[in-house]
Amino acid sequence: MARKPRIEFEGAFYHVITRGNQRQKIFRDDEDYGKYLEVLARYKDLYKYRLYAYVLMGNHVHLLVETGETPLSKILQGINQSYTGRFNRRYRTVGHLFQGRYKAILCDRDSYLLSLVKYIHLNPVRAHLVKTPQEYRWSSHRYYLRSTDKSIVDEDLVLRLFSADKKAARRLYGAFVGNGIVVKKEDIYNTIDKRILGDETFADRVIDKCEAGIEPGRREREYSLPAISGVIEEIFGITPAQMREKSKDGNISRGRKMFSLVAHDFGYKGREIAAYMRKDPALITRHIKQKEMKKDAAKVIAKLKERKPDVNSQV
Repeated sequence: MARKPRIEFEGAFYHVITRGNQRQKIFRDDEDYGKYLEVLARYKDLYKYRLYAYVLMGNHVHLLVETGETPLSKILQGINQSYTGRFNRRYRTVGHLFQGRYKAILCDRDSYLLSLVKYIHLNPVRAHLVKTPQEYRWSSHRYYLRSTDKSIVDEDLVLRLFSADKKAARRLYGAFVGNGIVVKKEDIYNTIDKRILGDETFADRVIDKCEAGIEPGRREREYSLPAISGVIEEIFGITPAQMREKSKDGNISRGRKMFSLVAHDFGYKGREIAAYMRKDPALITRHIKQKEMKKDAAKVIAKLKERKPDVNSQV
């Protein structure tokens, strides 16, 4: 299957994960970590991107980047090639240091900036390298806790979300990261089309900004909405007409939630599901978030997969 194109435009906000080739170590000692940060700073000056957070782990790197005029692909190509050249010269090695294709998730900055900063800075804690993020030398966390002229991080935007007063903002930021509330991995990687972290409205705006084809769900649209509702009726005895009613019957409500989850899983947008169900899109959005119906939804998906794809049925 052909790889999907990068989604790139000016002002795009990415969570970037780049790993060592075959999970090999990309940092062997403190000098390597320091040299990578020098490379980051050099290309930041060159390409004028914003860097909101980073963490350098033994065999991978997380970056939170907002691009300017230069696309992310060119930025990462420069950073990775420059560091690889230096690494190979130092250790007298040859070949690729990084995996050929880094992961770049385009994110809704307004919705996910704080969660991503926290998730990235807590990486060393989750990996049991340190007990607190401030103990780890190779992340941007310390630049948020205290001011320094050596910072390569654009921390002002994040700090302003806590307070207009810098001193108070740093204190509140530290409390936010250390409050014990976990940012779950599935929340950070629960993407649309494996490339976008945000809701469907955000995905629509992205589509308008670029020409890359974006599928709104994790699956292809193999089955029509009538086919999905038909299987729900077959298994659970809840008809499409009942799901469209205003009834508050618990069983019918269960059917609506199942239908919404399955249709969303097969790539349909909330507004499309809402139009078929003749319901408010906000209600469908709430249904999609209610994951307690996952087991029942899995039964519907399994039953559908026993059939040939049905993509041409009419509503």
